[in-house]
Amino acid sequence: MSIRLRLTLWYSAVLAVMLIMVGGSIYALLVRNVHSSIDAQLSSTADQILSASRVRTFSNILQVDIPQELDLFRAPGVGVVVLDNAYNVVQKSQNIGPFSRAFDLEALSLVEGNQTLVRDVVIDQASVRVLTVPIAVTTDQGDQRVGFLQIAAPLSEMQQSLRQLGTLMVLGGAIGVLAAAFVGAFLARKALEPIDRMTQTASEIALGGDLQRRITTPGPPDEVGRLTETFNVMLDRLEGMFKAQQRFSADISHELRTPLTTIRGNIDLLQRMGGADPASIEAMRSETDRMIRLVGDLLLLAQADAGLPIRREPIAIDQLASEVVHQVQVISGGVKVSLQADLSEPLCLDGDPDRLRQLLLNLLDNALKYTPGGGEVKLRVARENGSARLDVSDNGPGIPAQHLELGPNGVPLIFERFYRVEKSRTRSVSSGANGRSGSGTGLGLSIAYWIVQAHAGRIEIHSEIDGGTTMTVWLPLESKANL
Repeated sequence: MSIRLRLTLWYSAVLAVMLIMVGGSIYALLVRNVHSSIDAQLSSTADQILSASRVRTFSNILQVDIPQELDLFRAPGVGVVVLDNAYNVVQKSQNIGPFSRAFDLEALSLVEGNQTLVRDVVIDQASVRVLTVPIAVTTDQGDQRVGFLQIAAPLSEMQQSLRQLGTLMVLGGAIGVLAAAFVGAFLARKALEPIDRMTQTASEIALGGDLQRRITTPGPPDEVGRLTETFNVMLDRLEGMFKAQQRFSADISHELRTPLTTIRGNIDLLQRMGGADPASIEAMRSETDRMIRLVGDLLLLAQADAGLPIRREPIAIDQLASEVVHQVQVISGGVKVSLQADLSEPLCLDGDPDRLRQLLLNLLDNALKYTPGGGEVKLRVARENGSARLDVSDNGPGIPAQHLELGPNGVPLIFERFYRVEKSRTRSVSSGANGRSGSGTGLGLSIAYWIVQAHAGRIEIHSEIDGGTTMTVWLPLESKANL
């Protein structure tokens, strides 16, 4: 069952229930008011007749004289009978013709004292509402009942009117529900039309693979409009991720093809020479090491994507930073590498020492590649706001602002895999200045970003053109990652 049909059915059902409740309440209230009006009319007639009657005593017999012209007191259509204590009719209105018995014989035996009684009865297949009033006089011995007064009003016209009203309400309600169902179906179709377009567009995108296609915003920024915007944002991210995957495939193919081509060329050279050439063997070893590092980095990132847990143990991050700086100074190639620890006591945290060592090595290696000969790379360790702060600064050419923007994954572009900032400039600066090879894999900063995230930390970049770059890592002193 479609949403459109369910909405229509629910809307119609709710409207039908509301109409039944409101219509039933109005009908019951109208019946009550009509009965109250009839009862008031009967009571008024009874009061007029009794107030015009008089009591007299004849030969010690108590008598009540009822006005002879009862028709003077009654309303049109209202019948009146006067009965004695033996239930015999002693007087009646002229409009009831030959009718000569009590309107409601059972009510005469039910009346107690001066109590009045109103009942609906059927007389000769006609419904009437009968008021029974005992006629009593006050004597020395107390109240004495001398007869009964019954006044009847026909209900046929009222019942016919109520039946017509009920029929009209039922037919009107049914027509209203049907009309509401058609209108509800139309409105539901119009309301869900943008979603149908979204479904059709999504299906066409899925079948055609055109991730550049977008859904047109239907109109006002309502729920459907926000859904459309969200869907378009999702398509933007999917397109970005797809393009990133394409770049990844192209980059990894290039990165693997380059060392393989070098190794193949040197093997062919050795075959032609018929002997081992030290330069060729060194080139093959270097390219083989590069492939091993590349494959290792790719394996690490694949394990990170699969949710690879890292081990936790107490570690003094300032001591680890000192060891890494000494290790990097050996291969700095004319660039000064220094450590600044603004600490009064060891700075300890829970983390994976191997991964944190790799984090610092990757950040320092990236800084060295962009720092010219005679420059300086600084690693600063400090405690700040309950966290360990690690700053890696260089005085290189800086990073253009467009490379620091967020990518399709919500991560700065510089941390994307195989993303490099001006590869040609990197090679010229690195190889000519500090002697270090600029042929990195483009995975170092991606790995660094993952390590920081795995330790529930964050990494920030502050860079100015020709003013150097500072990468700041914040690591919590207490473990917050669910690893």
